[in-house]
Amino acid sequence: MDATVPFVAIVFKTVTLGLGGLITYLAAKAAHRAGGGGLRYLAVGFGIVTFGSLLAGVADQLPVADASTALIVESALTAVGFAVIAYSLYATRT
Repeated sequence: MDATVPFVAIVFKTVTLGLGGLITYLAAKAAHRAGGGGLRYLAVGFGIVTFGSLLAGVADQLPVADASTALIVESALTAVGFAVIAYSLYATRT
């Protein structure tokens, strides 16, 4: 464990991964039951956001990238994920 990352940050990142995975699973399950549509995009969007958080956490703990690269990748995937989530709300409306 990297001594520069506080333990509480690791706990919050783990909770984020767990809840993000749960939301992604529930949205995918609902999309399957309802026949897709906007719920499918909602699941994909939350999956992208959760995956970005996972990548940043791995990059923080393993020497695969420096902290600024990890932050850029996480921020980019969060932005893309939220764009997909926003589209899911638009697709549901039309």
